Formats: sequence, structure tokens, C-alpha cells
Amino acid sequence: MAGHQPLTALGLMSGTSLDGIDAAILRTDGERVLAVGAAATVPYDDAFRERLRGVLGDATDSGETAAVARALTLKHARAVESLLAKSRAGDPELPPVDLIGFHGHTIVHRPGDGVTRQIGDGALLARTTGISVVDDFRGRDLAHGGEGAPLAPLYHAALARDLEKPVAVLNIGGVANVTWIGAGDHILAFDTGPGNALIDDWVRAATGRPMDEDGRLARSGRARGDVVAALLDHPYFRRPPPKSLDRGDFAADAVSHLSPADGAATLTAFTAGAVAAARAFLPAAPKRWLVCGGGRRNRALMAALEDAMETAVEPVETVGWLGDALEAQAFAFLAVRSLYGLPLSLPATTGVARPMGGGTLHKAPGSV
Repeated sequence: MAGHQPLTALGLMSGTSLDGIDAAILRTDGERVLAVGAAATVPYDDAFRERLRGVLGDATDSGETAAVARALTLKHARAVESLLAKSRAGDPELPPVDLIGFHGHTIVHRPGDGVTRQIGDGALLARTTGISVVDDFRGRDLAHGGEGAPLAPLYHAALARDLEKPVAVLNIGGVANVTWIGAGDHILAFDTGPGNALIDDWVRAATGRPMDEDGRLARSGRARGDVVAALLDHPYFRRPPPKSLDRGDFAADAVSHLSPADGAATLTAFTAGAVAAARAFLPAAPKRWLVCGGGRRNRALMAALEDAMETAVEPVETVGWLGDALEAQAFAFLAVRSLYGLPLSLPATTGVARPMGGGTLHKAPGSV
């Protein structure tokens, strides 16, 4: 496996929180993280966010979904151009980007039915940016018995190579997932349950705001323990990993009778409780939990996690990582692994039958 040429890759991620596009540059040979470059988040405007929300769950290739996919791709192209301009301004000697890892946006994820759908046109992105693109990271895993998610664990393991083990990396996006890394880079990964999605959806419906900024609404309310317990009685939390979720697998209906503040507090406690329940499946207790994704900015959620874990729960910045860029960096890393034919997923990360490669390469016009 050793000896692959290092490449400069740019990763793109549009997460289930619907907040925007994360873009990040990484230098890697597909096994090691050699250098971390510039990163940026490009928020979606409200109108496009609602269009994107409107096609969630659509596996039919409707006309609107195709139109949203094209618009999404062009927004990603502009994000690439913006990040490259920012990078070159900071370092005129920056090497050219060799490859883009383009996740697209997940609108359907039903692994039990053999379905996962990420919209976005890799060929169009390659033509528009002039840079070769790897997309379709999940399909091959799903076709060989895997869940198709989560896909960041191999990147988490590469980042955590020099950290004391065992360590858990908890990504709290719309859905939350954990990567447990033990001695010898033994990995286990799975979705723990809802992340920000239920909280965001509740706050949006109850107050018109897109999220619970800093957990202020939740901190002003009281979590209903009986509702949290009922939510945690869902069979998903008893199912052994690997396992994964769709953004729509849980709904905020259970708190519909509560005040906005109590509903936010209850859903925040549910998200933390789901992570706590995941500990039963870990081979050994992590020495620390490192949190990335937007959820690490929610003080109410981070406090609930610290109470539940009874050990250190810290944002990934405490070890020098970029919490907003981690998933975008992961798809830069996976794009290089795809190009070199290295596995993107393992039996212990997605339940796939064997270490599995994946991704589809779209060569830029004029590339060799």
C-alpha cells in the first residue's frame, strides 16, 4: 500500500443539516494526512435551502430534483472557485489541486432497502471547474451489503494516528455518528442517532429560526425525562452496529405538546442520550470524546454529552483539527483513496462484506 504519490485534493460536503457547503483542501497519499490547507463554508441562501428540503426523500428523479441537483452542483463549483481564490491569495505558490472529492447531498438513505441517493453531477462539476472529480462514494459499499455510511472513519483514524487510544470521534451533523479507534487502529463506526436535525426542525417550526444558536433555547427550557425515555426505546438503539440512519428516520412529533424551550431541551437530551446509549457497543471506554460538526457549537448539547459520558468531551480543536472542515477533508482523503484503489469502508465501519473501494472518476476535459 505504501508509496503512492501525494496529491492535493479538495473535498466538498453538503451535510444533512442543510446549512451549506463545506470545502477543504488536503495533501495526502490516501493513507497519511500530509498537510491541511484552507477551508471554507458557503451557506445556502434561504430560498435554495427550502428547495433542497423539498426534495428530501425523493428517489424518483422528478423534474424538480434534477433541477435542484444541477443548481447544487453549480453552487459547489462556485465554492471550489472561492476556496481556490482564497488559498492562492494566502499562498501564491500553492500547488494545483489534482482532484475533487464531491459527496453531493443525501436526499434518501434507506440501507435496509438497498437505497442511498446523493444528488449532484460529478461530470458537470469536472467540466465547470476543470478539475477531475470523484463522486458516488456510497453506492459500491451498499451493493456489497454495507450500510453506505458512515464514510469518514478511515480519515478519523488517519488523523488520530498519534493520539492516545482508545479515542472516540463524534460527528454531530444532522445525524450523529461515532468512530471508535483502539490500539492498532482497530475501528468501529456507526450512526448513534439524530444529531442536529430534530433540534433544528423543532426550532424552525416553533420559532421560525433555523437552529438553536448556542443551545440558548434549550438552556431556557426543561427536558422531559419521560419523553426522552420513550424516544430512546426505539429499536434502533438496541440494534448492534454497524448501522446507519436517514435524516428522516426520527421526527419531532414526540415533543409537539411542549413549549418551544422544553421541546428544544428534550430533543437535545435525546441526542445526547442516544450517544450515551452507543457506549454499550464500544469495545472499550474511550479516554476522550472529540466532537466535530455543528453540534459542538451547541453549549446545551455539549453540556448534556459531558454529563452523560462521565469523561472528557471536547471539540476537535483541542487536538488541532478543524471541526467545521473535517467531513470535507474526509472526502478529499477518500477521493485520493478511490483513485489509488484503496478501501473506503470496512466491515466494522459499514458492515460491508469485505474492505471495499468505491467512487466514480470524472476526468476533467483535457486531463490524461
